Amino acid sequence: MLLPLIRYGVTLGVMLGLTTFTEQGPSLRSTADGTTAVLTDTLNRPEENRFTKTVLSNDLNEPMELAVAPDGRVFFVERAGKFYLYDPAQRKTRLLYDFPAKAVDKYLNGLLGMTIDPNFAKNHFLYFFYTVQEQQQTKQRIARFTINDDSSLEVASEKVIIEFPIDLEVSAHTGGSMCWDTNGNLFISTGDNTVPFESNGHAPIDARTGRLTFDAQRSAGNTNDLRGKILRIHVEPNSAPGQPAYTIPAGNLFPVGTPNTRPEIYVMGCRNPYRISVDPATSILYWGEIGPDAGTDGKQGPRGYDEFNQAKKAGNYGWPYFVGDSKPYYQYDFASKEAGSLFDPNAPVNNSPNNTGLKTLPPTQKAMVWYPYNKSDEFEQLGVGGRCAMGGPVYHYDAALKSSTKLPAYYDKALFMYDWMRNWVYAVRLDDNQNYQSMEAFMPTTGDFRRPVDMEIGPDGSVYMLEYGSVYGIDNDDARLVKIDFNGGNRAPVAQAVAADTIGLAPLTVAFTGDKSRDYDSGDQVRYAWRFEGNKVASTEANPTYTFRKNGVYKAILTVSDKQGKFNSDTVTIRVGNTTPQVAITVPQNRTFFPPNAAPLAYAVTVQDKEDKAIDKKNVKVVLNYIPKVSSEPLMGHQQLTSTFSLGKSLVAGSDCKACHQLNAKSVGPSFTEVAKRYRDDKTATAKLANKIIIGGGGVWGEHAMSAHPQLSREEATEIVKYVLSVGNEPTENRLPQQGSLTLNEHVGKEQQGRYVLTASYTDKGPVAAATASKGKSNLSLTKTDVLVLRPTKVLGSEADELNNMTRQGKRLGNIHNQSYFVLKNIDLKGIDQLTYRYSSKDRAATVEVHTDSPTGPIISTLIYAATGGWNTYTEQTVPITNPGGLHDLYFVVVKPETPNQNLLSLEWLLFNPTVTAAKSAKIGTPSGK
Repeated sequence: MLLPLIRYGVTLGVMLGLTTFTEQGPSLRSTADGTTAVLTDTLNRPEENRFTKTVLSNDLNEPMELAVAPDGRVFFVERAGKFYLYDPAQRKTRLLYDFPAKAVDKYLNGLLGMTIDPNFAKNHFLYFFYTVQEQQQTKQRIARFTINDDSSLEVASEKVIIEFPIDLEVSAHTGGSMCWDTNGNLFISTGDNTVPFESNGHAPIDARTGRLTFDAQRSAGNTNDLRGKILRIHVEPNSAPGQPAYTIPAGNLFPVGTPNTRPEIYVMGCRNPYRISVDPATSILYWGEIGPDAGTDGKQGPRGYDEFNQAKKAGNYGWPYFVGDSKPYYQYDFASKEAGSLFDPNAPVNNSPNNTGLKTLPPTQKAMVWYPYNKSDEFEQLGVGGRCAMGGPVYHYDAALKSSTKLPAYYDKALFMYDWMRNWVYAVRLDDNQNYQSMEAFMPTTGDFRRPVDMEIGPDGSVYMLEYGSVYGIDNDDARLVKIDFNGGNRAPVAQAVAADTIGLAPLTVAFTGDKSRDYDSGDQVRYAWRFEGNKVASTEANPTYTFRKNGVYKAILTVSDKQGKFNSDTVTIRVGNTTPQVAITVPQNRTFFPPNAAPLAYAVTVQDKEDKAIDKKNVKVVLNYIPKVSSEPLMGHQQLTSTFSLGKSLVAGSDCKACHQLNAKSVGPSFTEVAKRYRDDKTATAKLANKIIIGGGGVWGEHAMSAHPQLSREEATEIVKYVLSVGNEPTENRLPQQGSLTLNEHVGKEQQGRYVLTASYTDKGPVAAATASKGKSNLSLTKTDVLVLRPTKVLGSEADELNNMTRQGKRLGNIHNQSYFVLKNIDLKGIDQLTYRYSSKDRAATVEVHTDSPTGPIISTLIYAATGGWNTYTEQTVPITNPGGLHDLYFVVVKPETPNQNLLSLEWLLFNPTVTAAKSAKIGTPSGK
């Protein structure tokens, strides 16, 4: 579920009743060693609502890197080769050039990065990092171009600065980022160009013959290779033809002339340094290192970590021999599967036959920040989940800069780092020696980051960001260029319009509420302006009432403004001339359960509509579907089923699954529909796939592996699988008559029984003469739906809709104590007079009370049970139950007031037994679930 590419003073003015934000940086204090530490005093932190995020350019296709010119123009590139300009004067984006980059989808190269020259205002130089293929050799190229005064690219001006060959493999560890230091030196990041998918998420150091692309010792660990590095070169602006385009600045890792080394190397031992930056004041290099995928420590070494790194000078950062804070891997033999000794961080040795450089490498340097999939012990605020570390800029506040949108002094000298997968941005605080001190989230609630892939500080002090979009490897609708501005002065109020009724017949009187609108600036008085029909202001009250006398669709607009003229609007849609139809499914038998054997289902659908003189039967849709059980795992309860497996779906929405999987379309991983189709008849699928989500793995859907998710519990992974396997079981359109009788027999003979779902809907004709206030005819048709879900009479414990003070344990319920309870929603007990429990209890007797509609509601059944002598010793006990009539939520409350009253019960299933007379009259067979 993780992408392989990048895988994988005063305080606030409001306190004094002011409307301006006083610029004040972080407080400082002296430490014991004489250095100065930053105190991130939250009182000085600007309110999050002072930041505004604006979309400059939308619907991009795999945006990669951006650069902001001194005049405010924003240049950016897409991986497929397109080079764009956003013009702030015209507020338009235009394509400048389509590079012939080798953007091979399988290998995920292409136009990977760009930057502008430090002297861009004078020389108009831009630099691009892109993939080329010449004479059957694939290479990464960094080339310089000149842009003309009209913002067109002078294609013929291309000057190749540096190239290096790569192997075509599927890791997509490309690097591709570029930036500059204060001395005009160009930094270039490169990936290790190594397949990570056959190393169990650990170090890819497979030196066997024929396994070249599985050995990062040939690249990241090779002092004589430019891959898996961050290079530092000085580009010569006027080099003659045939002469080197760059020179080597002093201070790189290997002096010029050192045998078996490349002098361009500043940092070695990188896996995929996808985004880098340099502090413009100190020239210190920062980058995000996208780490390996192992979810746990193993035979080959430590689990995977992503890293945020800092290089004050040239150094070796350890990959593929070390990860995180220089945690060593074992010298693992991929042929014998045996692990040798740990690599030595003080003097790592590269003995790979694929190594063309030095054998003894420089000592390794630890990361500044490192974090695994699970919660980090050292940096717990970073949370859990997928990882994709990106190195962002260091901000330096300039009080003299005339900009109303620049970041405040509070963020002076803060390093911004971000994570593509987790969608967060953090501001890192450093001391006077540039050592890590602390971090805090930036715009954690309002940022709405959509996979941030590049972030820069513009010449105006605002933040510019490229967002890749929700899913990796596709053309996302939400891929975009955005700008984040800070407002230190008066803020616009926030409008919130609410209507008590939004649908009804003319004349329709609607009570509106606007007093929930707010102004964040203390002392500001909000003015209200309501427009109900057209542009004329109809009311200046906060909570007016208005009557719509003609049929139509109206936009009721509330505009709130402050005394300085700033304003904001909100809209409510009102539909006049129609009312919602009423649809109801009626059945003579039980509305919750179907019997074990084949049985008839008599039904009738009633439809009422105030406006339709006659119900059009063609607009009445009645459909019956049988939803089979997709695995040996239990079906969800009634409430989760009718909300489309909401628990699993919500877990998917909150995880990184959607970065690599779509519902119906393929991206890096298969679609959920493909997964459901492949595993639908596999009874072991749920347990097998849940395990794979947790530990990771590949080999089923292609070369890209799924990363581990050890932060998920077994239960959470299982719910995700159950949701994925439910995809494709959507209702079909086998239309039924409005009234009739059906035979329920699809469950007969199946060990795993599913659900029957009867759905009825009606779309009315709308009002007789629907017309909007200004746009003529409008379709005001409304639709109403009723659903009847029938489940088996045997209910597994884990199918409960709600739990209180107990847990699901596979198909059972356990960890049950005094006053623990579970809930079954919307239960009809018509024709049910007995309830059978299958349970175990090691040594404690207790009582189970069944209450209606709350844990303290009327009791309709009581089970007094005895201990069974062991947790694996199950027995069955049947007790009577009273039908209160209608549908009710049933609360099963376990009661044992006297101690010991913990760990009282393990419940495997319940059986709702139909009465004999009801069974005969409905031709229902006897229960067979015991």
